[in-house]
Amino acid sequence: MTYNFSVRLFTDDKCFGPGIAQLLHRVQELHSLRAAAMDMNMAYSKAWTIVKSSEAALNCKLLTSTTGGKGGGGAVLTDEAEKMLLAYDSFCEEMRQYGDRLFAEKFSFRLK
Repeated sequence: MTYNFSVRLFTDDKCFGPGIAQLLHRVQELHSLRAAAMDMNMAYSKAWTIVKSSEAALNCKLLTSTTGGKGGGGAVLTDEAEKMLLAYDSFCEEMRQYGDRLFAEKFSFRLK
């Protein structure tokens, strides 16, 4: 027996969760929203919508983008996005650790 949960943050609307976190991690690695979307088998338009919705709900920019051309385009996380991602990842990890302990405690009769 196992458990699963995911963390979603809300303002008036959902503003940050596993989807935007994964997308931002991919942008960090690939330096491109388009490449990040492709890596996740996601349409670029959907990735763009996710980023814009999160930015609107958080009232801050998450990506700084440059358009393509001779040197190529790209995207980088803003300082605010890096702070959000770090805080979110840390919070999720601590919640997982707590969840593991609580799960083992409450369901120990089923885990032996």
